[in-house]
Order: sequence, then C-alpha cells, then structure tokens
Amino acid sequence: MAAAAPPPPPTPAPEAPTGLPDSESTPVGYHLFSRIRLATPNDVPHIHKMIHQMAVFERLAHHCVATESSLSATLFNHPPFQSFTVPPGDLPVIDPEAEIFKSGSNDVVVAGFVLFFPNYSTFLAKPGLYVEDLFVRECYRRKGMGKILLSAVAAQAVKMGYGRVEWVVLDWNVNAIKFYEEMGAKILTEWRICRLTGEALEAYRDAI
Repeated sequence: MAAAAPPPPPTPAPEAPTGLPDSESTPVGYHLFSRIRLATPNDVPHIHKMIHQMAVFERLAHHCVATESSLSATLFNHPPFQSFTVPPGDLPVIDPEAEIFKSGSNDVVVAGFVLFFPNYSTFLAKPGLYVEDLFVRECYRRKGMGKILLSAVAAQAVKMGYGRVEWVVLDWNVNAIKFYEEMGAKILTEWRICRLTGEALEAYRDAI
C-alpha cells in the first residue's frame, strides 16, 4: 500500500520541481513524500473505498460486491512479507479526499494499493506472484506511485527466487498498457481469460 504524507518537521519542504504550474495558478496543496508499507486489517475501509473507485474507473461497478466485512475475512489469512520503505519523492499534491483516506497519525494519507498473491508456473517450475489489482487514486496518478507499487512486487518476487510476476490489463486502457510496457512487461495478446463465477461456479458444488 502506498501512503503519502507532508514532509516531517522541522525540515522545510523542498521547492516544487521545475516545469510544474506556479502557485499563482494552482491551489495550495502539500508536498508528496511517499513510502510503501504492508496493509493491515485497519486499512480495510480505505481498501474498500479504493476497490469501489477502481471498479467505477474500469466500468465494472455492477460486478463489485466486496464489503468491508468480506475483505476483512479474506485478506489477512496468511503471514505477511517483511515491510519495507522506498526513497521519498517530492511533488505538490492537492487531495480533495485526504480526510477520508487518512491513516493513523502524522497526516499520512493512503494514495493507492497493490493486491497480489502466489501462483505457479509449470514451465518454469517456479512459483510467481499474480497481481490482482493495482490502483492509484486519481490525484496521485502520473507521480510515480504505480511504478513504486509494481516495482515493490517485482522486487519481492526476485528476493524470493520466484520466476515471474503477471497480471491482466483492460484492452481499452492504453495508458496502462503503455506504462506496463515501459516497465518492461510483455503484453500477451494471444491469451484469453477463462473464468467460472456466480451461478456457473455454483453448478459444480456437488461435482466431487
């Protein structure tokens, strides 16, 4: 999970990078100092809100039935990885939803999340990591948050000796496709997703 916070006192915030709009034409926000950490059950309300925002963005809100209680019951059933941090960035951010995405103290605000889990490649004879969701809230996009989150998953896979990291992308999301390709990912257009869910899945309840 990525979080954003204002610079820690008493160090003054650095000046905005060259090329950004000046303060006379841009509302006053705060400077972005980012870090990535493991989510905890206390983050479920934020995760739930972001899942809903992601479903709306992907035009799939009618399929989103996740609740805070169902997330709490299923997300934290396995031992977590070791937490880690990344070097902070510095960009001015105006977050209209900062209050509802605050996490803990010190004005830390949740900016996005990545949800992943182990899978296995028979061809490589190695486990891997599958990224189910990667989402950055709108006001934090194009500031490197997505790269931080995906890089953290890839780094974890390398440290564990895993063979690959994979995920899917909507074919109309050209910005995401370009971003993934720039990170070195290969888009496998010849593969199709097969899915059993809902009534089609329930039909197999007594199959064995």
